[in-house]
Amino acid sequence: MKEDEIIINTIRFLSVDQVERAKSGHPGMPLGAAHVGYIIFDRFLKFNPKNPRWINRDRFVLSAGHASALLYSLLFLNGYDISIEELKRFRQLDSITPGHPENILTPGVEVTSGPLGQGFGNSVGMAIAERYLSSYFNREGFNVIDHYTYVLASDGDLMEGISSEAAALAGHFKLNKLIVIWDNNKVTIDGPTSLAWSENVLERFHALGWYVQDIEDGYNLSKIEDAVRNAREQKDKPSFIAVRTHIAYGSRLQDDSRAHGAPLGKEVVEEMKKKFNWPLEEFYIPEEAWRYREEKIKNGVKMEEEWRRIFERYRENYPDLADLLLRCFNRDWGKEYKKYLPVFTEGMATRAASGKVLNAIAKHIPTMLVGSADLFESTNTYLHGLGDFQADNPLGRNIHYGVREHAMGAIMNGMAYHGGILPCGGTFLVFSDYMRPTIRLAAMAGLQVIYVFSHDSVWIGEDGPTHQPVEQLSSLRLIPNLWVIRPCDPNEVSVAWEIAIERKDGPTAIILTRQKVPVLDRNIYPTADNIKKGAYVLADTDSSPDIVILASGSEVHLALQAKRMLEDKGIKTRIVNMASFEIFEQQEEKYKLEVIPRNVRKVAIEAGRGLCWYKYVGENGLVISIERFGKSAPYQDLIKDFGFEGEKILYEILGHFKIS
Repeated sequence: MKEDEIIINTIRFLSVDQVERAKSGHPGMPLGAAHVGYIIFDRFLKFNPKNPRWINRDRFVLSAGHASALLYSLLFLNGYDISIEELKRFRQLDSITPGHPENILTPGVEVTSGPLGQGFGNSVGMAIAERYLSSYFNREGFNVIDHYTYVLASDGDLMEGISSEAAALAGHFKLNKLIVIWDNNKVTIDGPTSLAWSENVLERFHALGWYVQDIEDGYNLSKIEDAVRNAREQKDKPSFIAVRTHIAYGSRLQDDSRAHGAPLGKEVVEEMKKKFNWPLEEFYIPEEAWRYREEKIKNGVKMEEEWRRIFERYRENYPDLADLLLRCFNRDWGKEYKKYLPVFTEGMATRAASGKVLNAIAKHIPTMLVGSADLFESTNTYLHGLGDFQADNPLGRNIHYGVREHAMGAIMNGMAYHGGILPCGGTFLVFSDYMRPTIRLAAMAGLQVIYVFSHDSVWIGEDGPTHQPVEQLSSLRLIPNLWVIRPCDPNEVSVAWEIAIERKDGPTAIILTRQKVPVLDRNIYPTADNIKKGAYVLADTDSSPDIVILASGSEVHLALQAKRMLEDKGIKTRIVNMASFEIFEQQEEKYKLEVIPRNVRKVAIEAGRGLCWYKYVGENGLVISIERFGKSAPYQDLIKDFGFEGEKILYEILGHFKIS
């Protein structure tokens, strides 16, 4: 056998053996596309397996995350720190070879993929990051940022709508360093793709502004290699390469949907190994493959060493830029921006306050890119004077995603996966539903992404129930590792931004009002910095409270009204500002009990579903919430209609606790 064939077959059978040993997994695509992964890694990919986070590596995204066994085999044979034992522990408890790739677990895995289409969207974010950072940092003779993003995508990836959303932007931005290879095997889990899919995919990508190539003879290695070389030569288009492959290639289940997501079985595997003149031994690795692995390690180390020599000369000539580049990839956004966090003295919508904060600090975080899904003006996320990111203006700081919330979420994740960029994006809170899969993955992958969700309640008024969020706040709070912050006044918005920028290990959602809210007098009330603890006592009584009222956002001001009315009746009342449940839960138990004592009557007020509040008020507590969809009307009328007025709140509290 030639070396190419030996290594490709090693990849195939290591992948199949992983699935057989685990008794679960997806053998079809690894068998059908092993040669594609091999060509990318062997002929083109720039990487150092000894430093998987090398700044200037090429990125390889397995968007079809179900083919994870293929990726682990590729990474093992290319020298990454994955052992044979870990391949044998595929899909087992606490292994680094989980059923779908996870970037925080496995060296060399760039993105957490599996939900189809997400990796495709991530790759567009990576290409945007490369374009912006190379434009910002590179100088003549010093291309310190200069790399490609390669994607291996499946039929399912391309069926998902997010791939079209993201591809449209990639074509519009002319992201020529993005190369997508389509594993065109014409089979999905339910059967042939013809059951549900008859579009001309090549024409779709051509229409979206991509350079398109089609390889009918999908196992001709030289044709695949030539196509990738052609793609790399493109100057103003991303590239899409269709490669006609066969699921479960070489087995009796070739082109059969049964091979998609289940082990082939011992008999089929042995039969196939004999067909390929491969030893029947499980996890067999020929000597040629071991030598290949060692050579890839040496080559990778050499690649990074060559880059480091260039970088050291770059540092000598441009020390400030070099320092900034390294800090950005360490997610160190500096402290300078904190000097410019506004202090507010006048009331305004918290979305307006957020816009003022962003425009005050963004120029001091030069790799912060802010975008919106066609709602810059409404979400106040536009960075004035900093330009629009476009093909002819790669240093623009504002990204126009168009009406594509789902793609926006995935692309922001891609920028965070790439590193060096602090991605922020805005839309209405109700449309967080369109982004939910991407928010979940950002939280799972520990990505620093900042979401600006404005128009935070039914108080947006006339737009009506289709645009009025009711359940979204609670649903976002259910996502592990997502911090949700709902500030009650403009000064808390400043602090919320500081929290989000300083948080490095996960995403943060800042929830903002459309309607104007007052500024709290911090000479009377505690400083806004207290939301750094998630919740704090905003207003107290001179002795133990009879009632504790918990509230967030605009309802904090309603709670303060209720406190005055209750105390007029001799009822000692404490107000707790619950800006962030997640941050509050990280505090010591002693602090939490000081803020929300156990043996006291409790009330929660929030203009949304109330179920999550019962953890804090208890089963006998009162939650004043909105448990139905809204109505189209001026928000002042809605406030009356839903009973969110001081006097109505007062009597609801008195009635619930039977206080005369």
